[in-house]
Amino acid sequence: MNPVRLTGRGTLWTLRGIGALTLFTLRGLFRLQPFYPRAFLAQLIQIGWLSLPVVGLTALFTGAALALQIHSGGARFQASDVVPAIVAIGMVRELGPVLGGLMVAARVASSIAAEIGTMKVTEQIDALVTLSTDPMRWLVTPRLWAAVLTVPVLVGVGDIIGIMGGWIVGTQSLGFNSTGYLANSAAYLQSWDVVSGLLKGAVFGLIVAVSGCWFGMHSGRGAAGVGRATKSAVVAAAVGILAANFVLTGMFFE
Repeated sequence: MNPVRLTGRGTLWTLRGIGALTLFTLRGLFRLQPFYPRAFLAQLIQIGWLSLPVVGLTALFTGAALALQIHSGGARFQASDVVPAIVAIGMVRELGPVLGGLMVAARVASSIAAEIGTMKVTEQIDALVTLSTDPMRWLVTPRLWAAVLTVPVLVGVGDIIGIMGGWIVGTQSLGFNSTGYLANSAAYLQSWDVVSGLLKGAVFGLIVAVSGCWFGMHSGRGAAGVGRATKSAVVAAAVGILAANFVLTGMFFE
């Protein structure tokens, strides 16, 4: 009976963890009173504005490399003219949201987990409770809503920069006409392509913020505990983004 017991124990542990994480997320999203606007604005800057350089550079080089790859592969089938359309669709549907989300996860999830974990280790969270301040409302809610609102904006900006990277390579290295390249890109893009990418960005932002806050709030004691929480937050956010991307792609384009 040991295998059966171990299977049941693992199943119960998994379901307990999923339930706890779901309740944590719902509490963080909907416990809005009292609302702390200064904390929210600070997180908008930290998560959104300060993540723009890394997301923009990633999108620029990704779009440029994608144009080179598609042109090289399409030339084998005399289909190199599809470069503008494939770059635009690929950036808006997949590469823009996923790579933008992963870059935000690397930068923001680690930062949130380290910050909240350090506050827990130094008993600052206990001090908030002593001062009758709910740590969920003060620490978690502003970060969750800031990520949900700013990551889609970062994804939209990254899509534009990525398409611009493909346009630069296409017009400067691959012999495309500038006007024709842009017209071809716009002709094959549909509004749902853009909207689906932005919706993915909102979900990815929630995953990033929840991962950082969850592992930060459950950080172990000492520097080693904060380090493990930071590492776990980044790994969980990255895996969660890739898994959610698969599920959302199936829902949107099946």
